[in-house]
Amino acid sequence: MASAELLLVWLSMPHPMQAPPAAPPAAAPEPDPVLAAFRKSIDNIDAALIHILAERFRITQAVGEYKAKVTLPPADPDREARQIVRLRKLSEDADLDPEFSEKFLRFIIEEVIRHHEKAQQR
Repeated sequence: MASAELLLVWLSMPHPMQAPPAAPPAAAPEPDPVLAAFRKSIDNIDAALIHILAERFRITQAVGEYKAKVTLPPADPDREARQIVRLRKLSEDADLDPEFSEKFLRFIIEEVIRHHEKAQQR
């Protein structure tokens, strides 16, 4: 074997100070088109929910400022109870778990009341 050939063989061998050649990157699996379509719809709905919640909170903020101005209490337990009953019925009609809907609404109501209390402290 000629010295040039020996040099090429020696250069192609792994050496202790030389990192092994990197493995080629694994190809990403092909996305499932059905799952991708579902996820796109979910993403669109999530975006719509955020915008609807933002609008709801803009309105309830105005309610809180009005209540503070005319010295009404931050909470209205009678209205809250009526809303819970109304939204539980809507949930049942929409085949949505009414327990989940009530928890979700109570979470929102608590946040709204917190905002109304802040408005009254100003």
